[in-house]
Amino acid sequence: MGKPTGFLEYEREDAPAYAPKERIKNFNEFHEPLSLEKQQKQAARCMECGVPFCQNGQMLCGMASGCPLNNLIPEWNDLLFHGNLQQAYNRLHKTNNFPEFTSRVCPALCEKACTCGLYGDAVSVRSNEHLIIENAYEKGYADAKEPSMRTGKKVAVIGSGPAGLAVADQLNKRGHSVTVFERDDRVGGLLMYGIPNMKLEKQIIERKIDIMRQEGVVFETGVNVGKDITAEQIQKDFDKVVLACGSRNARDIKATGRDAKGIYFAVDFLTSTTKSLLDTGLKEGTYISAKGKDVVVIGGGDTGNDCVGTSIRHGAKSVLQLEMMPKAPDKRSANNPWPEWPRVCKTDYGQEEAIEVFGNDPRVYQTTVKEFVKDQEGNLTKLVLVKLDAVKDEKTGRLNMVEIPGSEYEVDCQLVLIAAGFLGSEDYVTKAFGVETDGRTNVATETGRYATNVEHIFTAGDMHRGQSLVVWAIREGRDCAREVDESLMGYTSL
Repeated sequence: MGKPTGFLEYEREDAPAYAPKERIKNFNEFHEPLSLEKQQKQAARCMECGVPFCQNGQMLCGMASGCPLNNLIPEWNDLLFHGNLQQAYNRLHKTNNFPEFTSRVCPALCEKACTCGLYGDAVSVRSNEHLIIENAYEKGYADAKEPSMRTGKKVAVIGSGPAGLAVADQLNKRGHSVTVFERDDRVGGLLMYGIPNMKLEKQIIERKIDIMRQEGVVFETGVNVGKDITAEQIQKDFDKVVLACGSRNARDIKATGRDAKGIYFAVDFLTSTTKSLLDTGLKEGTYISAKGKDVVVIGGGDTGNDCVGTSIRHGAKSVLQLEMMPKAPDKRSANNPWPEWPRVCKTDYGQEEAIEVFGNDPRVYQTTVKEFVKDQEGNLTKLVLVKLDAVKDEKTGRLNMVEIPGSEYEVDCQLVLIAAGFLGSEDYVTKAFGVETDGRTNVATETGRYATNVEHIFTAGDMHRGQSLVVWAIREGRDCAREVDESLMGYTSL
C-alpha cells in the first residue's frame, strides 16, 4: 500500500459534471476529468484490503458483489498513486479488454463493494480506471500489438457488442483469424446505438475498433447472418462460430390502443438519435423526435433514464417516467447489507436534468398504462394511467403489483418510449443455427459453459445470460474465448 493513511487524509472527489442546463445543449460527454495529481490522491484512498471485495465478482443474494472481471483494483490503484502508469495499464488490461468503455458506462459494482464505502465514501475506482486507460492511449501504451504467430484456425463471431468484441480480441491475441459479422452499419452493437453519446462518445468505440483492425480482426458490417448469409455458409467457412447477438426482443406493453402512432421501443428511439447524430448531425426528419411533445417513458432503469436525457436534448415539452415497482429506499435497508449491491434509489443524469428543466423529478412509482388514447387519425394524444398496489403472494413471498380500483387518471402524451427491458434472443438467428434455447429464449448451454448443443457453435453475452451489464458481457466473452481456444488447440493459454 503506497499511502497507508490515504483513506484518512483524502476525501473522495469525483470528476465534476457540467451543469444540467449547459450539458443538455449537446450530446457530448459531460464530465471534466480530474488532474493526474488529484487522481493520484484518489488512488491513495485505496486501503489495499486483505480481502478486497471490490474485485470479488461473486453473486450474493442474486446480485453481483464486486467486479465480474476480477479486475486487479488494489494493484493498479497503488501503481497509479506511485505514478507508474504504464504498469497500471498493463495490470488493468490483463483482465479488462475495454476499460475505455467500462470507465464510462459501468455502474461500478467495484465501488459498491469497496471497504471504504462501508462507513464512508468508496474509492473512486471508475475514474481511476478512466485516467489509466486515457493516459495509455495518449502515451502509446494502448497501441496495436499484432500477434507474433497465426494458428491457421478461423473463427466467426456473430455480433459486435461487448461480448462479441471481447471474444474477438482474445482469440485474435491467441493467433486465430477472427471475422466479426455485424448487421448494423457500424461496429459496437448496443455500445454504438443503445448507449447515448453523452455516456459514451462514439469516437471512443471507433478508436478501439481501429486498433483491433490493425491487430488483424476483420469486421464485416451490414451483414445480417441468417438473412444476408446463411448459417450453413458460415459453418462451412469457419472452424468455430460464436453467437453474440445480444438480447434484442424488447418487452412490450399490452394495453388498449397499443396500435396508436407515436409508441416506440426505447432501443429504436435511442438508435435513431445516435445514427442521425453520426450521419447527419441530427437533421430534422432523420430520427424519432421528442421536440415539443409530452413524452412518457415506461421503465425506470438505465435505458429509461437515457430516454429521459435524450428527450430533453431534443426539446421535449414535458417528460414523465413510469415505474411499476415501489420507490427504493434512499439508504441501504437492514436486509441489504454491504457488500451486497445496494438496492437504493439513485437519481441519474437524465432525472437530474428533468428536475432542473421542468422543476420536478420525472419519476412516478407504482404506476402503469391502462390505455393509449388516440385521435381519429390514429395519433397518440393521451394516456390513461392507473396506480398499483404491492400485494405479497402468501405462497411464493413475491410482490405482485395489482391495480387499485378507481385510481385511473389521464395525462397528455404524444410520444411513448417503452423501456421495459428485453425478453431474450431473436429467434431467426437461433433457428438458423439450430441451437437450443431455454425458457427465456436465451441460448442454452451447460451451466458455466459456452458450447451449444450444435457442434462447433458457442454463445456469449446477453444472448446467453439475458439482458445484463457491459462488464458481464466482457466477462462472458473472455470465458467463451477460452473455451473456444481450448476446443481448437486442445489446451488454452487464455
